[in-house]
Amino acid sequence: MSGTRGDGRTQVRTGSHTGRGTDGRGTDARSTDARSTDGRVERGNQTRRLVLDRTMDIASVEGLEGLSLGRIATELKLSKSGVFALFGSKEELQLATVRAAADVYATHVVRPTRELPPGAGRVWALCRNWLTYSSTRVFAGGCFFYAVAAEFDARSGPVHDAIATSLDDWVSYVERTIEKARLAGGFEAELDVPQLAFEIIALMEAANAKSVLHDDEVAYERAARGILNRLRAAATDPATLPRSVDFGRDVRASGAKASEDS
Repeated sequence: MSGTRGDGRTQVRTGSHTGRGTDGRGTDARSTDARSTDGRVERGNQTRRLVLDRTMDIASVEGLEGLSLGRIATELKLSKSGVFALFGSKEELQLATVRAAADVYATHVVRPTRELPPGAGRVWALCRNWLTYSSTRVFAGGCFFYAVAAEFDARSGPVHDAIATSLDDWVSYVERTIEKARLAGGFEAELDVPQLAFEIIALMEAANAKSVLHDDEVAYERAARGILNRLRAAATDPATLPRSVDFGRDVRASGAKASEDS
């Protein structure tokens, strides 16, 4: 055990281990340092999350070029030096925003379907999740990646590459989900998997674009109906899919369930 001397320094009593590490400092001092370091790391993580929550919303409306370290520091009442210490440059802030958005996207669209068995129903659930993610404005400007892809599609560089990789990963995931359904007997053996993936993604993106530009919620209903009709036409047993869809009702039900879970 240890006590404290009159001069304020830690004293190690005999009869037990010395309590010192290789740096020659007492256990209490090292524990205090560890707690202090942990606290700084956690504060840094909290600030990073706060910044990225804001930058994702800005980018979905104004684009990634609308981001700057100074703007974010001012809006969130943070020191510019503190924001710079976390991200280092505008480009790194943009890249971190893309990575954070990809994780949010996966949370809302992809992960909820992973435990579902392969089949047409899982493909439909994936599409429904995407339409819900866009229509409920998880990001203020609709689909984050639709917005920033239009901004960077004709450019080159690390930010373009990060966006392109994220979108390629999404298309590949949709194709793999359809292919697993086909192999499980959910779709016709001769199904053109890339073509079906292209068509349903196009319908989802069209709904997002029309909704954001014209504030038209009916676009999601039309997209859901078109996707469901296409999936039913390709399914070996259309009865595994809904006959029709009321997308507005489904979104309200999803919102109610999310509130209960939280």
